[in-house]
Amino acid sequence: MTGPRRAVVLLSGGLDSTTMLAIARAEGFEPHAMTFRYGQRHVREIEAARRVAAALAVRDHVIVDIDLRTFGGSALTADVDVPRDRTASEMGEGIPITYVPARNTIFLSFALAWAEVLEAGDIFIGVNAIDYSGYPDCRPEYVEAFERLANLATRGGVERTNPTRIQAPLLQLTKRQIIERGLALGVDYALTTSCYDPDEPGRACGHCDACTLRLQGFREAGVPDPIAYA
Repeated sequence: MTGPRRAVVLLSGGLDSTTMLAIARAEGFEPHAMTFRYGQRHVREIEAARRVAAALAVRDHVIVDIDLRTFGGSALTADVDVPRDRTASEMGEGIPITYVPARNTIFLSFALAWAEVLEAGDIFIGVNAIDYSGYPDCRPEYVEAFERLANLATRGGVERTNPTRIQAPLLQLTKRQIIERGLALGVDYALTTSCYDPDEPGRACGHCDACTLRLQGFREAGVPDPIAYA
């Protein structure tokens, strides 16, 4: 193939997607980053995504506006309390209230459309099935199924001129392994945010599931988390 190996990278501004973007660059892809303003509780992750995209010099960075508050159904898009101080066993039981219905399917569909325009054969998504398995759209079976759908639904897939690959390089990594991989690639995690419920100045709460998993990962990696906590 001539020209750059273009890829669409779903970038939330969080630890996982930032690491994934660094991996895509290290593997020789020209990343085109896509971030969503989807009605989430706060805009801190949009700001973080902008910082990360600038620091890692993506080819393009688009911010897509959709409003999943229309449906609600999640602590991230409705007036529902975010769970705090849950144990690992509690996080591993059932589907959490922070699951946003069909979010990854919606995000991947937008990414697929942009990939067709760019003639990019690869879409990167930072899903992870190891730390806890409460999200149905973070499982290997889901990633494989969407890839099959993508190749049934696109010109490049049907004509076999540009098949789509859904890349999920973090799928089987622990949070510690993700952090270690990112540090090895020079990722500055001070640019990122993970918290579901930050305070007004933007400091992480330290108590939601995302903060709990992030802090545990940094402890196990033996390095301090560089972001501010309330």
